[in-house]
Amino acid sequence: MSMSWADVRFMLERARGLIRRGIASLRTRGPAATWARVRRQFARRAPPAAAPLYFPADAAFAPFAVPASDAPRASIVIPVYNQATYTLACLRALAEHPPIATCEIIVVDDGSTDQTGEWMAQVAGLHYHRRATNGGFIAACNDGAARAAGEYLVFLNNDTVPQPGWLDALLATFDAHARVGLAGAQLIYPDGRLQEAGGVVFDDGSAWNYGRFDSPDDPRYASVRDADYCSGAAIAIAATLFHAAGGFDTRYAPAYYEDTDLAFAVRERGLRVLYQPASRVVHLEGITAGTDTGSGTKAYQVRNRAVFAGKWKNVLHRQPGAGRIPTAGSVVRKRQVLVIDAETPRAQHDSASLRLVNLMKMLGNDDAHVVFLPADLRDAQDDTMRLRQQGVEVWQAPFVNRVSTWLREHGQRFDVVMVSRHYVAAEFLPLVRRFAPQARVVFDTVDLHFLRELRGAELADDAGLRRAAEQTRARELALVKRADITLVVSPVERDMLSTWLPGARVEVLANLHALADGGLPFAQRRDLVFVGGFRHPPNVDAVLWFGREVFPLIRARQPDLRFHCIGMGPPAEVLALQAHPGIVVHGHVPDLGPYMDGVRVAIASLRFGAGVKGKINLSMAHGQPVVATSCAAEGMHLTDGHDVLIADDAGAFADAVLRLYQDADLWARLSAHGRENIARHFSMDAAQDTVRKVFRARV
Repeated sequence: MSMSWADVRFMLERARGLIRRGIASLRTRGPAATWARVRRQFARRAPPAAAPLYFPADAAFAPFAVPASDAPRASIVIPVYNQATYTLACLRALAEHPPIATCEIIVVDDGSTDQTGEWMAQVAGLHYHRRATNGGFIAACNDGAARAAGEYLVFLNNDTVPQPGWLDALLATFDAHARVGLAGAQLIYPDGRLQEAGGVVFDDGSAWNYGRFDSPDDPRYASVRDADYCSGAAIAIAATLFHAAGGFDTRYAPAYYEDTDLAFAVRERGLRVLYQPASRVVHLEGITAGTDTGSGTKAYQVRNRAVFAGKWKNVLHRQPGAGRIPTAGSVVRKRQVLVIDAETPRAQHDSASLRLVNLMKMLGNDDAHVVFLPADLRDAQDDTMRLRQQGVEVWQAPFVNRVSTWLREHGQRFDVVMVSRHYVAAEFLPLVRRFAPQARVVFDTVDLHFLRELRGAELADDAGLRRAAEQTRARELALVKRADITLVVSPVERDMLSTWLPGARVEVLANLHALADGGLPFAQRRDLVFVGGFRHPPNVDAVLWFGREVFPLIRARQPDLRFHCIGMGPPAEVLALQAHPGIVVHGHVPDLGPYMDGVRVAIASLRFGAGVKGKINLSMAHGQPVVATSCAAEGMHLTDGHDVLIADDAGAFADAVLRLYQDADLWARLSAHGRENIARHFSMDAAQDTVRKVFRARV
């Protein structure tokens, strides 16, 4: 494909931005750290290889055992009619990779005449029920459900090979999402192609297997998503709901459309039908009934379409028109929000990432479909997977090669486009305006970068940094003018922008935190902690100042104290602080809980920066009191002595730390008031009105 002017303009803006940021990094971080950032920026990362499909060994029958429990969470119901070798492969797969969840397996034999009865009787732990007469798929499933003891019914075709982890992923859908009535697996052909990523139903009652023959790893099919129905080859539903709905409707007997009908019945009760891509099941399709709709059992698919259309005629008019091939835009029938940031957020690493992840969660909970596009187009693996399990449609290479091409194809989908950070917005806003002209454009500053740069320049007394900060200011203000709405994280920054650009619409969306348990009491806590990633220059300066100038004053008066320094990528000068007695530099830790819940006092020793400080929010959400500088406490609705202690010179900071460390009553007051501050100003409940005003209401 030839390069367009949109591609050229995008690449030129990206090149200018990289050069500007590289020069600024050289001035603030030095050559070594800058070179590391350059290598990370341009490193080639191939997408992770898809896990090979698992198939049990093809061997002669020998007795074996399947998972079994007297108190199952899930009852796996497998209806069978002949095809004993396929049933054997399905059961072997369940036996060789047992789930974590307790389960029972019920095979309902609908009158087989092959080796089914002989083999099933020799499978230990299996509940085998043979029906007196052949009644078809629906009768066999309803029979199995009546014999099930599990909280959830899981219907599984015998011509399937469940992949490792399939059942736990399917059940986790009910725990992770609200109002889930039914969850369905991702169905894959034996050759690795996608068979179904949830189904689409048209207004005439006909249906479509979404994603058929595409890659299972395509971003369109890789996230949890509402579906019109999920194929009964592998679905889960609460047993009470299944029985309340009357089971599979016998008017469709012997088979076909009963799964679609059940999904519509679930939604009629105000519950959701979700497709779960992490639950992968190989489905041979048509082994028992064949694939010819002109003869045999498969012919009921044509007849039952008319039955289904008659039953649900009052709701089918809401479905898409027949004959339209579903697209990523049309298959999701709710508000669609595109979010663009520099890279995939890593909520366990920095507060900006946590804020963005929680914002996308809030949008999803408010019935929006969120699409995320990282500017670096990289698959962040576990972090990408977490977003997809949250219901966010995440795109990356190789499924996106040129962002202009992707936006040209997808831009018309979106009601709102949010672009984070000024250097990302500078690259993407022209493309968004061109290819998504209908969308409201939101510029998320994350924090005002120029303000942080200017304060750093003043601290360093560097004229070059001051000029660079003024240039950043001009670029940020220009982007505020071009956006429909601008988001800042504090009232201080909102007031600044209102002064400079009185006509701009600016809203405050602060850090977003959930209150954690209070952790250990005062007497069982020890030591001091600082949390902050070291790709952020203010954090490097803060730790060096505290470690070199403040902590020695503290240790001189209380020698048993230790200072825990936590954050990804500590540079050499921070690592060198460990030469000082009592300082421990941990780098990144995967679980901050023990440090939030077991360390007595948090340190926020920032001497320059902007926005609101996630490290303070994080500690206060855990009930951990904080000693902070005025810069760190700016815009956070904090009062010295009420919910924080504030000090700015080394001696006063040391005094405040020791006072808080030794005074149990003061500690308890600050702990309680800090949690109140989070609930009032930084919780998702507190942000709900702003999020709805920005992303849902009409401008």
